[in-house]
Amino acid sequence: MSEQNLNQYEPGNGNNSGQGDPGNKGNEGRNGSGGSGKDPKRQSIVLFLIAALVTLLLMSSFMKMMSGETQKEISYNEFIQMLEDNKVESVTISTDRVNIKPKEEEKANKLLYLYGSPSAVTYYTGKIEDDDTLTQRLLKYDVPVKGEVADSSSVIISFLLTYVVPILLMWVLLSFLFRKMSKGGGPMGVGKSTAKVYVQKETGITFKDVAGEDEAKESLQEVVDFLHNPGKYAKIGAKLPKGALLVGPPGTGKTLLAKAVAGEAKVPFFSLSGSDFIELYVGVGASRVRDLFKEATKNAPCIIFIDEIDAIGRSRDSKYGGGNEEREQTLNQLLSEMDGFDTSKGILVLGATNRPEILDKALLRPGRFDRRIIVDKPDLKGRVAILKVHAKDVHLDDSVDLDAIALATSGAVGADLANMINEAAINAVQHGREYVNQKDLFEAVEQVLVGKEKKDRIMSQEERRIVSYHEVGHALISALQKNSEPVQKITIVPRTMGALGYVMHVPEEEKYLQTKAELHDRLVSLLGGRAAEELIFGDVTTGAANDIEQATNIASNMVTRFGMSKRFGLMGLATVENEYLGGGARLTCSDRTAADVDTEVMEILKECYEEAKQMLSGNRELMDKLAAHLIEKETISGKEFMKIYRAEKGIPEPEEKKEEADNTEESGRAAKLEEETEAELKAEERTPEDFLRQEPAGDEGESGSRGIFSGARK
Repeated sequence: MSEQNLNQYEPGNGNNSGQGDPGNKGNEGRNGSGGSGKDPKRQSIVLFLIAALVTLLLMSSFMKMMSGETQKEISYNEFIQMLEDNKVESVTISTDRVNIKPKEEEKANKLLYLYGSPSAVTYYTGKIEDDDTLTQRLLKYDVPVKGEVADSSSVIISFLLTYVVPILLMWVLLSFLFRKMSKGGGPMGVGKSTAKVYVQKETGITFKDVAGEDEAKESLQEVVDFLHNPGKYAKIGAKLPKGALLVGPPGTGKTLLAKAVAGEAKVPFFSLSGSDFIELYVGVGASRVRDLFKEATKNAPCIIFIDEIDAIGRSRDSKYGGGNEEREQTLNQLLSEMDGFDTSKGILVLGATNRPEILDKALLRPGRFDRRIIVDKPDLKGRVAILKVHAKDVHLDDSVDLDAIALATSGAVGADLANMINEAAINAVQHGREYVNQKDLFEAVEQVLVGKEKKDRIMSQEERRIVSYHEVGHALISALQKNSEPVQKITIVPRTMGALGYVMHVPEEEKYLQTKAELHDRLVSLLGGRAAEELIFGDVTTGAANDIEQATNIASNMVTRFGMSKRFGLMGLATVENEYLGGGARLTCSDRTAADVDTEVMEILKECYEEAKQMLSGNRELMDKLAAHLIEKETISGKEFMKIYRAEKGIPEPEEKKEEADNTEESGRAAKLEEETEAELKAEERTPEDFLRQEPAGDEGESGSRGIFSGARK
């Protein structure tokens, strides 16, 4: 959510926690498999040689290892000694060596036996004596003698089995792997696209399921109409946009819009994330891009949706992390593929991101992503429509007013509103009801913003007084100011998100602009809790930590961005980074000027704090009465608060309230119907501002100290 007016009291330990460049084609060359220009025959020869070399090395190593385990060279003297000791079973005489086979007790190789391979160990020695002398010696000791007969056929077969066959097998295996890699599959299919393919029946999502983004839907409906009726556009010479980039904060429905386009167009829908292209191996991303567009061409007309496209479309500038070769290869391949496919085939590329500022300029130029569609946070009318979409399957009673819920959730996106509806339904079930009422919905809003009530948290009386005066300080200053929203609720019941209490403000209408006076009053209200603590107790707590943080941020923006400073005037000193991700402002001035900015911000905050103390000092009795009532009740409504305030100030109750109380039931229904009709007609004129201001009192830390949060952030 955008900055909600949410002031929380939280305990702590003192620490709180454009267009592209069309001439950039030098880096956009196609990395296709057929673009290398190498002779396939030459590649096969090289592949065969590699296979042969690898096989020879492996086989030679294997044979050497095996022979080293089964044959052992001995001296001739050792051979003679073995004959004398009667340890020789037989001898084979060859041309230059004597092969000795020992008797049974010498055969076994203990190491080989351990591995289950009881191979016989043989010995050999060089032939020193002539054949006759050696034969006589062997016959003397009754040793059988054999002569080795050369067999050329066995040698050939042994050579074939040992070297040729393994080489051929290795060549076949490598040929298969390289063929798969050249087709984009890579080893184990690593280069294949991982895109999920949906058809109309599987998505089941149309534009009726998307609400609150009328402008984005209108832009995409034109694309769908182009896919349905290409003839009428071709007749006048119009071409189908190659790509559309959906830009907006998280949760606004970018992915839902893309699926709705596929559902309306009734064409295949390839969906994948930008991170799906990234893999351990270099070149895999480019291979997957090629495979994706190849499959899309086969299934044309179709839609390719790349979510979080900034993962691969990041600028090649070093400022944004350029220099990554793998990511740049993937980006270059994507650029060339978007340039290469024929628009007449009906292939549309949809991209989604919440960081458009870091995308490469070559990706954003016309001819690639022709359209940039902003999917921003919905306004009041959009939030009402979104709530109706998500509530259509939920049982609601007659007390439900979705307009009031929409007004109380400024800055909420579609995902937030869907979550609130679901939480309200859960609350109704837990209370044993079959229908969701307005109370359930408001409780759901509070649960999403500040968490559930923490019923097991027991604060001391002193802490309850501190929290009460803190919250009353916020609320009282808001009531005394003319530019603040009315108080909806004040409570000191702890919440699970760290709030010990809060004040809810609901504006009467949405605003797009804030005046300097409104920002000044907002600062005074934020510092009201801290001022109340100092006035009543003579000391301050860590509770104001988040209030101070919010106030500092507002004052800093007034000085650096809004031109609301006496010292710097209209000078812009900061720029916003990561707009759709809630990024803060970055100073664009010198260090000396930055120091002067800090001084100016400090003076603004000091002035607002003194004003807050003066306002509360002049209404001390009223503050004491409100704090005592809050300590007793723990939670009071905005009506109760204003009733006490008006009674103390001598202000009469608004006459419209009295008239409304005297109306009959029938006239009340007629008035409600008239208000709903008027709201539909004037909804577009209302403006969103931070209108849910809550001043939650923070959670206790282990040290028992307290802290304040001044607003829920997105």
